[in-house]
Amino acid sequence: QVQLVESGGGLVQAGGSLRLSCAASGGTFSSYAMAWFRQAPGKEREFVSVISRSGSTYYSDSVKVRFTISRDNAKNTVYLQMNSLKSEDTAVYYCAAVRGPYTPAQLLRARTYDYWGQGTQVSVSS
Repeated sequence: QVQLVESGGGLVQAGGSLRLSCAASGGTFSSYAMAWFRQAPGKEREFVSVISRSGSTYYSDSVKVRFTISRDNAKNTVYLQMNSLKSEDTAVYYCAAVRGPYTPAQLLRARTYDYWGQGTQVSVSS
């Protein structure tokens, strides 16, 4: 059983930056693809970014260029560096993990993931 704990959320002005962290325990971290999703009030959970076991990354069009996902397998942690934040980035951000097997297309879907964190709130004021 994998446990995921997010941190790093908060309130920031538009144009600012935040770095989210997700610490994993209870599994072999390097064996999992790790993703970030977000959910704004009244909206469905949406894909933000994913990093595969091999380190390949993929981003949604809405965050491409502004956000960077990375992982540190020695620390069992995945990060999401968020720059040039916009008010529309306001949401609860969730970390998720899946061991696989999976196809690249499946990594964009929330239902693919086996484990989820509790979420961390990111609020961007305009």
